[in-house]
Amino acid sequence: MLSPSLTTVKNLPLKKRICFLLKLVCFVSSVLIFCEFLIYYVVIFQCQWPEVKGGAHAGDNETSGSVLKAMILADTHLLGEIKGHWLDKLRREWQMERSFQTALWLLQPDIVFILGDVFDEGKWNSPQAWADDVRRFQKMFKHPVSTELVVIVGNHDIGFHYEMTAYKVNRFEKLFNFTSGKLITRKGTNFVLVNSVAMEGDGCTICSASEAKLVALSHRLNCSQQKLNHPTKRCSDAELLPASEPILLQHYPLYRKSDAECTGEDSAPPEEKNVPFKEKYDVLSQQASQKLLWWFHPRLILSGHTHSACQVLHAGRTPEVSVPSFSWRNRNNPSFIMGSITPTDFSLHKCFLPRESRVLAMYCAAGALLAVLVLAHCQLLTPPFYFAQRLISKRKA
Repeated sequence: MLSPSLTTVKNLPLKKRICFLLKLVCFVSSVLIFCEFLIYYVVIFQCQWPEVKGGAHAGDNETSGSVLKAMILADTHLLGEIKGHWLDKLRREWQMERSFQTALWLLQPDIVFILGDVFDEGKWNSPQAWADDVRRFQKMFKHPVSTELVVIVGNHDIGFHYEMTAYKVNRFEKLFNFTSGKLITRKGTNFVLVNSVAMEGDGCTICSASEAKLVALSHRLNCSQQKLNHPTKRCSDAELLPASEPILLQHYPLYRKSDAECTGEDSAPPEEKNVPFKEKYDVLSQQASQKLLWWFHPRLILSGHTHSACQVLHAGRTPEVSVPSFSWRNRNNPSFIMGSITPTDFSLHKCFLPRESRVLAMYCAAGALLAVLVLAHCQLLTPPFYFAQRLISKRKA
């Protein structure tokens, strides 16, 4: 014998049941569209390019047209075939693709820097697996011709120093047109690209070649920054570059003891902040860090690797910003850096992406509301309410 509630459902007119199903489909579709598409526009729309402080004092030649709009992100860690589950890959790559494409559309940066660890298994990848990872990366991070993409090498792309080989390095360099010690100059601003994995200092072939390129580039930059009325014989044959203090881009941070001094909602968790860093693994060695500071006297250093945010001042004058991971697999609140940069100044602003915990909370709330609506429509919620109403009526009587 059918229960009263089921009998009621069967007795509902077909038109009303179809109408109710259509309402449910619209509700579910609206939740999915918002949580998987629109939320990225809502969150990133709140981010604005920072103004360059003191730009008015830099000279009459620096106008808004000379400000380079740079978007900096790190540690995307595209999962591979060994450790990556297909569902995890599908979810994380969709999140990063929507974030990146939305940011490009809303913010329209001039240049995008990715500070290493683009791939999670580049250090192990077979040629076939590498080709598959590259195909997915190019789909996720496709960009218009007006936006330049510059990618720095990380330890997961070519392996730690003991795993690094010429084959892996050449494979990465060929794909991204990257070489350690490469200089790119945009709107008068010099950027130095560093293969920090090759800063081991043990004299290996790759390390020696990388350091030689950095030393040669350091010589050119230092000569270019000297005043024209004080030429030196040492710089007579050097090719002149824009006289702008460079910005270093690398994967490993310069040496610091730990993240104990790092602050902010996206810094390392409290239980990890006081864990000492291991040189040549978590950060560069003290010797390699001093070399880079001596060679280039940079006005800013941008790095990744730790997956958490940190700001450090080296030698009392050189700021370093560690950029958090761009992947939700590594943090609940990923972000990227927006930089307004001129040849003499810069200003940085952090743009947070949607928190995954909030997206899950919205899904849970929508699921609970959907269950209530279905139960109410099927009149399965009527008996308890009717019973409570009768109790109240009896008490009043």
